[in-house]
Amino acid sequence: MPDTENVRPVLERHLQSILDCDVDAYHATTGADLTLYEWYVTPHRIDGLGFHDFLMRESARPETPAIAPRIALSIPEGIPEGTPLDPAGRSGKAADKTPSEAGEQARQRFDLANYREQVYGDCAVCSYTLLISRATSDGTKVRSHHETRVLVRSGGLWRVVHVHKSPAWNAPYEPTG
Repeated sequence: MPDTENVRPVLERHLQSILDCDVDAYHATTGADLTLYEWYVTPHRIDGLGFHDFLMRESARPETPAIAPRIALSIPEGIPEGTPLDPAGRSGKAADKTPSEAGEQARQRFDLANYREQVYGDCAVCSYTLLISRATSDGTKVRSHHETRVLVRSGGLWRVVHVHKSPAWNAPYEPTG
């Protein structure tokens, strides 16, 4: 069996679990000792599953105003830290609640542009530009950022153990207005 067998499908299941706010699928594809750097959340490392467990469970509740664009990976480029994101937008099970004034469900998908997979025994490094497309009657928007996700194979199963996200804008970044 080649070392790369099953890496990308596990990564895609992992990303889809986030988009769907599916905590069980997220846990099945993620190591308990997960570490993350998410530039749009905090400038510090986030450790463990608890942070995202909370975000996904809350985003999945129909009555919750969404933190969803972030949990659904639809991160606007160039936002200053602390800026509220698309308060009408929702994701996962909450997606059936007014993502646009028309009240229809937003349709979302992700794509991995410039995907590269490097496997070193029981460790895989996946780097790509994550594209999130979101469509409503208001139109279609595509957001992107760069990601590296590190997976480790243990007991024959690949799991994500580290995530690093970077903004997808030209350097040096200069905020507008």
